[in-house]
Amino acid sequence: MSNEIWRWSAVDLASRIRLREVSCEEAVASCLDRLDQVNPQINAVVEVLAAQAMEAAALADAALARGEPAGPLHGVPVTVKVNVDLEGCATTNGVGAYRDVLARADSPVVANLRKAGAIVIGRTNTPAFSMRWFTDNDLHGRTVNPWDPERTPGGSSGGAAAAVAAGIGPLAHGNDQGGSIRYPAYACGVPGLRPSLGRVPAFNPSQAKERTLGMQISSVQGPLARQVADLRLGLAAMAAGSKGSLVGTGAARWPGAVSRARGRLR
Repeated sequence: MSNEIWRWSAVDLASRIRLREVSCEEAVASCLDRLDQVNPQINAVVEVLAAQAMEAAALADAALARGEPAGPLHGVPVTVKVNVDLEGCATTNGVGAYRDVLARADSPVVANLRKAGAIVIGRTNTPAFSMRWFTDNDLHGRTVNPWDPERTPGGSSGGAAAAVAAGIGPLAHGNDQGGSIRYPAYACGVPGLRPSLGRVPAFNPSQAKERTLGMQISSVQGPLARQVADLRLGLAAMAAGSKGSLVGTGAARWPGAVSRARGRLR
Protein backbone atom coordinates (compact mmCIF):
# COMPACT_ATOMS: atom_id res chain seq x y z
CA MET A 1 0.00 0.00 0.00
CA SER A 2 2.73 2.49 0.97
CA ASN A 3 4.14 2.68 -2.55
CA GLU A 4 0.72 3.86 -3.84
CA ILE A 5 0.06 6.55 -1.23
CA TRP A 6 1.36 9.23 -3.60
CA ARG A 7 -1.83 8.70 -5.64
CA TRP A 8 -4.11 9.76 -2.75
CA SER A 9 -5.71 13.18 -2.49
CA ALA A 10 -4.69 15.54 0.28
CA VAL A 11 -8.18 15.28 1.79
CA ASP A 12 -8.09 11.48 1.96
CA LEU A 13 -4.48 11.40 3.11
CA ALA A 14 -5.08 13.89 5.92
CA SER A 15 -8.17 11.97 7.06
CA ARG A 16 -6.45 8.58 7.05
CA ILE A 17 -3.42 9.96 8.87
CA ARG A 18 -5.68 11.35 11.60
CA LEU A 19 -7.37 7.94 11.87
CA ARG A 20 -3.91 6.32 12.14
CA GLU A 21 -4.59 4.16 9.08
CA VAL A 22 -1.33 5.34 7.55
CA SER A 23 1.65 7.10 9.09
CA CYS A 24 3.11 10.46 8.17
CA GLU A 25 6.43 8.74 7.46
CA GLU A 26 4.76 6.35 5.01
CA ALA A 27 3.04 9.24 3.26
CA VAL A 28 6.22 11.31 2.91
CA ALA A 29 8.33 8.31 1.88
CA SER A 30 5.85 7.38 -0.85
CA CYS A 31 5.85 10.89 -2.34
CA LEU A 32 9.65 11.08 -2.14
CA ASP A 33 9.89 7.74 -3.94
CA ARG A 34 7.60 9.10 -6.63
CA LEU A 35 9.78 12.21 -6.84
CA ASP A 36 12.87 10.05 -7.35
CA GLN A 37 11.07 8.13 -10.08
CA VAL A 38 9.69 10.98 -12.20
CA ASN A 39 11.50 14.20 -11.35
CA PRO A 40 14.68 13.43 -13.33
CA GLN A 41 12.52 13.49 -16.48
CA ILE A 42 10.51 16.64 -15.74
CA ASN A 43 12.67 18.78 -13.41
CA ALA A 44 9.68 20.11 -11.49
CA VAL A 45 11.38 20.02 -8.08
CA VAL A 46 14.77 21.73 -8.10
CA GLU A 47 15.60 21.32 -4.41
CA VAL A 48 14.71 18.05 -2.70
CA LEU A 49 14.29 18.22 1.08
CA ALA A 50 14.15 14.50 1.77
CA ALA A 51 16.06 14.38 5.06
CA GLN A 52 14.22 17.33 6.56
CA ALA A 53 10.87 15.95 5.38
CA MET A 54 11.41 12.51 6.89
CA GLU A 55 12.51 14.08 10.17
CA ALA A 56 9.38 16.26 10.20
CA ALA A 57 7.24 13.20 9.41
CA ALA A 58 8.70 11.30 12.37
CA LEU A 59 7.92 14.23 14.66
CA ALA A 60 4.40 14.44 13.24
CA ASP A 61 3.82 10.75 13.95
CA ALA A 62 5.15 11.18 17.47
CA ALA A 63 2.77 14.08 18.05
CA LEU A 64 -0.19 11.94 17.00
CA ALA A 65 0.99 9.14 19.28
CA ARG A 66 0.94 11.60 22.20
CA GLY A 67 -2.60 12.57 21.35
CA GLU A 68 -1.74 16.14 20.35
CA PRO A 69 -4.20 18.06 18.15
CA ALA A 70 -3.61 17.64 14.42
CA GLY A 71 -3.96 20.40 11.86
CA PRO A 72 -5.97 19.91 8.66
CA LEU A 73 -2.85 18.98 6.67
CA HIS A 74 -1.08 16.98 9.38
CA GLY A 75 1.56 14.81 7.67
CA VAL A 76 0.52 15.76 4.12
CA PRO A 77 3.51 16.22 1.75
CA VAL A 78 3.54 19.53 -0.15
CA THR A 79 5.90 21.46 -2.40
CA VAL A 80 6.78 25.15 -2.19
CA LYS A 81 7.85 27.42 -5.04
CA VAL A 82 11.43 28.78 -5.02
CA ASN A 83 10.29 32.42 -5.01
CA VAL A 84 9.01 32.44 -1.40
CA ASP A 85 11.09 32.22 1.75
CA LEU A 86 11.54 28.79 3.31
CA GLU A 87 13.81 28.97 6.32
CA GLY A 88 17.29 27.63 5.57
CA CYS A 89 16.74 27.47 1.81
CA ALA A 90 17.73 29.90 -0.93
CA THR A 91 14.94 32.04 -2.32
CA THR A 92 16.40 31.93 -5.83
CA ASN A 93 13.36 33.03 -7.86
CA GLY A 94 15.11 31.21 -10.70
CA VAL A 95 18.01 33.67 -10.72
CA GLY A 96 21.66 32.65 -10.40
CA ALA A 97 22.57 35.80 -8.48
CA TYR A 98 20.20 34.72 -5.70
CA ARG A 99 21.52 31.17 -5.28
CA ASP A 100 23.05 32.06 -1.89
CA VAL A 101 20.22 34.22 -0.54
CA LEU A 102 19.24 31.96 2.34
CA ALA A 103 15.97 32.71 4.10
CA ARG A 104 16.23 33.18 7.86
CA ALA A 105 12.50 32.74 8.36
CA ASP A 106 9.48 31.32 6.56
CA SER A 107 7.21 33.54 4.52
CA PRO A 108 3.69 33.66 6.00
CA VAL A 109 2.25 31.26 3.42
CA VAL A 110 4.92 28.67 4.23
CA ALA A 111 4.51 29.22 7.97
CA ASN A 112 0.76 28.71 7.60
CA LEU A 113 1.23 25.44 5.71
CA ARG A 114 3.55 24.19 8.44
CA LYS A 115 1.14 25.28 11.18
CA ALA A 116 -1.53 23.23 9.43
CA GLY A 117 0.78 20.23 9.67
CA ALA A 118 1.96 20.05 6.06
CA ILE A 119 5.44 18.66 5.39
CA VAL A 120 7.51 20.37 2.70
CA ILE A 121 9.29 17.77 0.55
CA GLY A 122 10.79 20.06 -2.09
CA ARG A 123 11.03 23.38 -3.87
CA THR A 124 9.47 23.82 -7.31
CA ASN A 125 10.90 25.57 -10.34
CA THR A 126 9.96 28.94 -11.82
CA PRO A 127 11.26 31.07 -14.72
CA ALA A 128 13.82 33.76 -13.93
CA PHE A 129 12.17 36.39 -11.72
CA SER A 130 8.93 34.38 -12.14
CA MET A 131 8.11 36.51 -15.16
CA ARG A 132 7.51 34.13 -18.10
CA TRP A 133 4.76 31.92 -19.52
CA PHE A 134 7.11 28.94 -19.49
CA THR A 135 9.38 27.54 -16.77
CA ASP A 136 13.08 27.69 -17.63
CA ASN A 137 16.10 29.51 -16.23
CA ASP A 138 19.89 29.37 -16.28
CA LEU A 139 20.13 28.31 -12.62
CA HIS A 140 17.70 25.38 -12.38
CA GLY A 141 17.06 24.51 -16.01
CA ARG A 142 13.83 23.70 -17.83
CA THR A 143 10.72 22.09 -16.38
CA VAL A 144 8.98 19.66 -18.73
CA ASN A 145 5.25 19.09 -19.01
CA PRO A 146 4.70 15.60 -17.51
CA TRP A 147 2.11 14.73 -20.16
CA ASP A 148 4.11 15.76 -23.22
CA PRO A 149 7.75 16.97 -23.23
CA GLU A 150 7.05 18.98 -26.37
CA ARG A 151 4.50 21.15 -24.57
CA THR A 152 5.05 23.84 -21.95
CA PRO A 153 4.07 23.27 -18.30
CA GLY A 154 3.22 26.96 -18.21
CA GLY A 155 4.65 29.61 -15.95
CA SER A 156 5.49 30.87 -13.60
CA SER A 157 4.23 28.10 -11.28
CA GLY A 158 5.12 25.51 -13.91
CA GLY A 159 7.18 23.47 -11.47
CA ALA A 160 4.29 23.37 -8.99
CA ALA A 161 1.75 22.30 -11.62
CA ALA A 162 4.06 19.69 -13.11
CA ALA A 163 4.86 18.30 -9.66
CA VAL A 164 1.25 17.68 -8.61
CA ALA A 165 0.31 16.39 -12.07
CA ALA A 166 3.13 13.83 -11.81
CA GLY A 167 2.21 12.77 -8.27
CA ILE A 168 4.97 14.57 -6.38
CA GLY A 169 2.76 15.43 -3.43
CA PRO A 170 -1.00 16.00 -3.62
CA LEU A 171 -0.77 19.74 -2.99
CA ALA A 172 1.56 22.48 -4.23
CA HIS A 173 2.08 26.12 -3.35
CA GLY A 174 2.03 28.60 -6.22
CA ASN A 175 1.60 32.31 -6.79
CA ASP A 176 -0.13 34.33 -9.46
CA GLN A 177 0.26 37.86 -10.77
CA GLY A 178 -0.82 37.63 -14.40
CA GLY A 179 -1.84 33.98 -14.65
CA SER A 180 1.03 32.19 -12.93
CA ILE A 181 -1.25 29.66 -11.22
CA ARG A 182 -4.05 29.58 -13.75
CA TYR A 183 -1.99 29.01 -16.90
CA PRO A 184 0.23 26.21 -15.49
CA ALA A 185 -2.89 24.52 -14.09
CA TYR A 186 -4.40 24.62 -17.58
CA ALA A 187 -1.18 23.48 -19.26
CA CYS A 188 -0.72 20.51 -16.89
CA GLY A 189 -4.37 19.55 -16.55
CA VAL A 190 -4.75 20.17 -12.81
CA PRO A 191 -6.96 22.45 -10.70
CA GLY A 192 -5.40 25.69 -9.50
CA LEU A 193 -6.85 28.58 -7.53
CA ARG A 194 -5.96 32.26 -7.63
CA PRO A 195 -7.49 33.70 -4.43
CA SER A 196 -8.60 37.29 -4.16
CA LEU A 197 -6.13 39.89 -2.90
CA GLY A 198 -5.45 39.64 0.83
CA ARG A 199 -6.94 36.19 1.24
CA VAL A 200 -3.49 34.66 1.83
CA PRO A 201 -0.85 36.70 3.71
CA ALA A 202 2.36 37.16 1.75
CA PHE A 203 5.76 38.77 2.05
CA ASN A 204 9.35 37.54 2.00
CA PRO A 205 11.38 38.38 5.14
CA SER A 206 14.54 38.13 3.00
CA GLN A 207 13.49 41.05 0.79
CA ALA A 208 15.83 44.04 1.01
CA LYS A 209 12.88 46.33 0.32
CA GLU A 210 9.17 46.01 -0.28
CA ARG A 211 7.83 45.48 -3.78
CA THR A 212 6.14 48.30 -5.65
CA LEU A 213 2.49 48.93 -4.87
CA GLY A 214 1.48 47.63 -8.28
CA MET A 215 3.25 44.34 -7.62
CA GLN A 216 1.72 44.03 -4.17
CA ILE A 217 -1.87 44.49 -5.30
CA SER A 218 -1.63 42.15 -8.29
CA SER A 219 0.24 39.17 -6.82
CA VAL A 220 -1.41 36.48 -4.69
CA GLN A 221 -0.50 33.09 -3.21
CA GLY A 222 -2.61 29.99 -3.84
CA PRO A 223 -2.78 26.19 -4.13
CA LEU A 224 -2.55 23.72 -7.01
CA ALA A 225 -3.67 20.10 -6.67
CA ARG A 226 -5.05 17.09 -8.54
CA GLN A 227 -8.45 17.31 -6.82
CA VAL A 228 -10.68 20.36 -6.47
CA ALA A 229 -11.48 19.43 -2.86
CA ASP A 230 -7.77 19.68 -2.08
CA LEU A 231 -7.78 23.32 -3.19
CA ARG A 232 -10.33 24.11 -0.49
CA LEU A 233 -8.22 22.37 2.14
CA GLY A 234 -5.01 24.01 0.92
CA LEU A 235 -6.55 27.47 0.82
CA ALA A 236 -7.93 27.08 4.34
CA ALA A 237 -4.41 26.33 5.57
CA MET A 238 -2.70 29.08 3.57
CA ALA A 239 -5.20 31.78 4.54
CA ALA A 240 -4.52 31.95 8.28
CA GLY A 241 -3.80 35.52 9.41
CA SER A 242 -0.26 36.84 9.84
CA LYS A 243 1.10 39.93 11.56
CA GLY A 244 3.03 42.34 9.37
CA SER A 245 1.45 41.29 6.08
CA LEU A 246 -1.79 41.32 4.15
CA VAL A 247 -3.94 39.30 6.53
CA GLY A 248 -5.90 36.24 5.51
CA THR A 249 -9.56 35.99 6.39
CA GLY A 250 -11.72 33.39 8.06
CA ALA A 251 -11.06 30.65 5.50
CA ALA A 252 -8.70 28.94 7.91
CA ARG A 253 -11.23 27.70 10.43
CA TRP A 254 -9.60 24.34 10.94
CA PRO A 255 -12.22 22.28 12.82
CA GLY A 256 -14.09 20.21 10.25
CA ALA A 257 -12.08 21.51 7.29
CA VAL A 258 -11.26 18.01 6.06
CA SER A 259 -14.84 16.76 6.25
CA ARG A 260 -16.22 19.93 4.64
CA ALA A 261 -13.76 19.68 1.78
CA ARG A 262 -14.64 16.03 1.18
CA GLY A 263 -18.38 16.56 1.36
CA ARG A 264 -18.74 19.68 -0.77
CA LEU A 265 -16.05 19.67 -3.39
CA ARG A 266 -15.13 16.09 -4.24
